[in-house]
Amino acid sequence: MIFGLMLAIQYRTIKEPIIRDTRDMWQLREDLKKEQQLQVDLLSELRKYNEIIETYKAEENQNPEIALNETLTVLKEEAGLTEVTGQGIIITIDKLFTDELIGAPIQDISPHLLKRLINELNSYDAKEISIQGRRLINSSVIRDINGQTKMDNFSLSSFPIEIKVISQNADKLYNRMNASTTDEDFAIDNLSLTVSKPIGKLTIPAYEDSIRVKNMKPLGSEEGGN
Repeated sequence: MIFGLMLAIQYRTIKEPIIRDTRDMWQLREDLKKEQQLQVDLLSELRKYNEIIETYKAEENQNPEIALNETLTVLKEEAGLTEVTGQGIIITIDKLFTDELIGAPIQDISPHLLKRLINELNSYDAKEISIQGRRLINSSVIRDINGQTKMDNFSLSSFPIEIKVISQNADKLYNRMNASTTDEDFAIDNLSLTVSKPIGKLTIPAYEDSIRVKNMKPLGSEEGGN
């Protein structure tokens, strides 16, 4: 029995080797920096909403309509329902080689590749993004529908594709995108990625479609609503 138990333990150890963290010091520092920045962003968001609450409390007795309108304006801006203007860059996605040179029609940009670019932009502190003149918000969906890449049912099959990005620091965003290797991933799919120089005044339109709310409903007066 003892021999069998030892054999079982040895087999389990061989089958499930210890997974060690292979990141070097620079990678650990970079991950720590990202976590610290995330903490700063969360604290900033918390402070902002606390200020809204305090403003609402101070004004609700004097003029509750003004307080509600101010809150509604802030929420619309956060949801992407208002036009925004700021410094940023324009990214252009186009065909690397023509259909005649390749000898076959060029496929649409893949949803995976486009979402990867958006995730990278967000990691570089992008604040607002539009694709082909349409606002990208948190609930936007990018997917393949019947062989076509669409964003919120809007087709992205025609080239060039223009992506506008607003950031608090356009120069920093521009430098990071130029140092990125994302263009190599696009080149594999026969697509080029061009990043414009920082633009001082860039306008991104408001989200045009209606936002569907599935898991919320207004409270009745007997439940504390108004």
